[in-house]
Amino acid sequence: MLEDLKGNVWQANLELVLKGLVILTWGNASGYDPVTGLVAIKPSGVPYDALKARDIVLVDLSGKVVEGKMKPSSDTPTHLALYRAFPDLRGISHAHSVAATSFAQAGAEIPCLGTTHADHFNGPVPVTRFLTKKEVAGEYEKNTGAVIVERFVDGGINPLEMPAVLVAGHGPFTWGLSPVSAVRNALILETVAHMAIQTRHLNPGAKPLPSYIREKHHQRKHGPDAYYGQGKEKP
Repeated sequence: MLEDLKGNVWQANLELVLKGLVILTWGNASGYDPVTGLVAIKPSGVPYDALKARDIVLVDLSGKVVEGKMKPSSDTPTHLALYRAFPDLRGISHAHSVAATSFAQAGAEIPCLGTTHADHFNGPVPVTRFLTKKEVAGEYEKNTGAVIVERFVDGGINPLEMPAVLVAGHGPFTWGLSPVSAVRNALILETVAHMAIQTRHLNPGAKPLPSYIREKHHQRKHGPDAYYGQGKEKP
């Protein structure tokens, strides 16, 4: 089972590159196995073209390395904070893709301007606050996870209905029910971010999609009576 998890996480990391979401080593993907309580994640700073499934590092939810010869990603504490807070998550990805990161750097949420966005994200994609000086000087990556959790808890946001967030000044994190679905959501996020930028360029006063259209599109794919496709689409 753990070898399968490592293989899935390795494939998810490669998908980040194949989908054009990552250059150099600017990203990572992880997966969580609730049976063992272990997380598989990319090793820190390893080029994607050299990455092998055997290089994927296993850690427990406290961050202790259980298997692997290399250091896990420097973003591991962020991933772990999300898995601990949202136990339904099975995969997380992080990238610095251009459009989504542009919104993060602007400190702006991605507005839901059309049905493409609504099909996958039920509302505007939220942005966190900036970390404080004290938070950055302390356990920076762990506190990055904490501000994401804070944004969702304080905002009453369901992480399975909104499988993405923008960390202010930093970039996007996405998640799902598998490592590959987390990367898929990163690709969708980048696409709708591009669409939002183009829409506001063409019409700076473009208004968000009416809530009744947004709800219809999201629920037909993800709701209890979903009817799009051949079965309920998973986050």
